[in-house]
Amino acid sequence: MERLDELARIGRLDGQDGSTRPGLGPAEQEACELVEGWLADEGLVVSWDAVGNLFGRLPGSDPACPETWTGSHLDTVPNGGRFDGALGVVCAIEAVGTLAGERGPSTVAVVVFRDEEGWRFGRGFLGSRAVCDGLATAELERSDADGISVAGALAALGHAGHAARVSLPGTFIEVHVEQGPVLEGEDLPLAAVSSIVGMAGFSCTFHGSAGHAGTVPMDARRDAFAACAEFAGLLRERSIAIAGSVATIGDVRIAEPAANVVPGRVQATVDVRAPTAEALAALVEATPALAREAAARHGCSSEVEPTWRSEPVTLSAAVAGALRHAADELGVPLPGLVSGAGHDAGILAAAGVDSGMLFVRSLNGGASHRPDELSGEADLAAAIDVLAAALRGAR
Repeated sequence: MERLDELARIGRLDGQDGSTRPGLGPAEQEACELVEGWLADEGLVVSWDAVGNLFGRLPGSDPACPETWTGSHLDTVPNGGRFDGALGVVCAIEAVGTLAGERGPSTVAVVVFRDEEGWRFGRGFLGSRAVCDGLATAELERSDADGISVAGALAALGHAGHAARVSLPGTFIEVHVEQGPVLEGEDLPLAAVSSIVGMAGFSCTFHGSAGHAGTVPMDARRDAFAACAEFAGLLRERSIAIAGSVATIGDVRIAEPAANVVPGRVQATVDVRAPTAEALAALVEATPALAREAAARHGCSSEVEPTWRSEPVTLSAAVAGALRHAADELGVPLPGLVSGAGHDAGILAAAGVDSGMLFVRSLNGGASHRPDELSGEADLAAAIDVLAAALRGAR
């Protein structure tokens, strides 16, 4: 808990209760360097890769054995909580630390993946995607709102950027806060994640005509914001109609905004998620059509650009079984749960790694991506014990 508090102080801006650590920014790098010291204190062999992923390895006796990895990320959303991502890193350090006096055939590594959240450059899971597939030139050329490219951000931190595919681990286990209210509602400390929903993102632009707020009659307006608002309602209705699906418009920007000007152009982000490939496809297909419908109702036009997509991922039944066996031995109940959020574990699972996740109960009604994010100390201790036992079995 002290380590989580120490990490939370990094990236705390004036007027904020939470932390702001953009991916590939100085605050995320500072957090990684703090963890680098903790890894060294545990006697682990520390290394960095070309995109700044951090590793702390406990070497095994047989270099031919596939490695076992555990960890998460240290970047945050703006004014985010102290548990999302950081909990998985700290639990990994604590769990691997308990194995330091033991010698198994397989190397066990704590890993810190970079830029999982993705809000700075418009696409998440940069570190885990780089490990699995490398980074294409187009990815390195992506820029943030200040015009800084991924390659430029990496260079500023002293990282080369061109990360080739590496030898992937045989197993990856990620501990993470649930980010929802289910476990709190059922009074359960932990859960084994069975699958991760599919998700897709879009950049939507509505084109209307700017005009004077007092002189353009309502029936003559081509209000781009009204079109965007109409679209938000239509998208909400369609997501409710597709079982288990959700849709979010999280960033809306009016071009050249002014209180007395009818908006002429509006840009918005769209995030859609669904539990099955079929449901995701239906929601993805509906999004541009709904934007056109909303725009037409207000005399506007629309452009919808897909920005990213990931299909639903089923996590390893073998890893979930190992977590359940460890939990049974410790007398901890471990139900199954589907994750409605994306995680680095899903990226590794899609690349063929036996991946699993251990959810830790979120308190405060499942608050997440907010400063009041909270998990209890006893639940964290149980997660560390279960993870350590599972890692010991994987060696």
